[in-house]
Amino acid sequence: MGLDLGSQVLKAIEITLEGPEPVVTGFARVEIPPGGDRAQALAEVFKQGRFRSKHVVTSISGQNVVVRYVSMPKMSDSELRQAIRMEADRYVPFDLDESTLDCQPLKRRVAKSAEDGAPEGDTMSVLLVACRTQSLEEQIQQVLAQGLTTVAIDVDAFALANAWELCGLPDDEPAEGDTPRTEERAIAMVDIGATRTSINVLCGGETCFSREIGIGGHDMTQAVARRLGVEVFEAEAIKRNPQGQEVEVTRAIQPVLEDLTSEISLSLDYVEHHEGLRVEELLLSGGGVLASGAQSYIEQATARTTRTWNPLEGLRIAVDRVDVEELEAWAPSLVVAVGLASRVRAA
Repeated sequence: MGLDLGSQVLKAIEITLEGPEPVVTGFARVEIPPGGDRAQALAEVFKQGRFRSKHVVTSISGQNVVVRYVSMPKMSDSELRQAIRMEADRYVPFDLDESTLDCQPLKRRVAKSAEDGAPEGDTMSVLLVACRTQSLEEQIQQVLAQGLTTVAIDVDAFALANAWELCGLPDDEPAEGDTPRTEERAIAMVDIGATRTSINVLCGGETCFSREIGIGGHDMTQAVARRLGVEVFEAEAIKRNPQGQEVEVTRAIQPVLEDLTSEISLSLDYVEHHEGLRVEELLLSGGGVLASGAQSYIEQATARTTRTWNPLEGLRIAVDRVDVEELEAWAPSLVVAVGLASRVRAA
């Protein structure tokens, strides 16, 4: 079960392997009302979903987690595990004694900085993740309180990539007879949540850049509420379905989208300049992308092909256990949950 512990909405997807085929066998989505009890909302998620699995994968984001792409001398996995804590001291802004670290060697080398003394052929790229241990323990306790077991805690941005892989990564190798490329191609996955936007740039199916931006769908909702003089819950519904108020909604959310796309563009420019890539496509997801006109605005502002994608595409759904119509209606906001549940393949 993939459990997306959003700031305003809790979402859960259960994926079951039937032979080699992943099947969606459970789904639940519960909004947390202002001032509402988060534990009560979580209990409602498991009640609604009628999930059969007791194994849960969650994720973490925000200021309590740090992701860095670092260049290190080539070494074995066991040596890396020993060396990473010393290396982390350069990149982690909080006390390492109160942190949990993880790392993963990458196939693609990160751009080498001037302070890296080793020759390029003797280095490797390493993905470093650090998180405050207290934050991890709090999430584990939330799951344990429901009588379930946490099997892994991921990072939101990496869950996006896992969902994309589950859908089937396109072959990025040039076909025979194609003109050779002068630069590598990449795609950027952009998930617009309620309070933050996660970016993960993939090259050849592997992450090479990730970042969080502190702007999300709730900022758009508040802008609509202020402009139209309505309550926030009303503004949320109007934002998604203006019904004759398209002009007012567009004007309300435009300043938010301007700030968001400015940060997205800065991120893409940075990764292209430092990694020698060309980010050709943006794949949008998250509840914020459901705002009227958001996708077209982002496409025009970033001058890149942009589309909202459905993480359920290609997955079979158990129609006797899942409300397919509701599932499809919220599909773009379920990418993180699907990516977390995709770990069923490694169970």
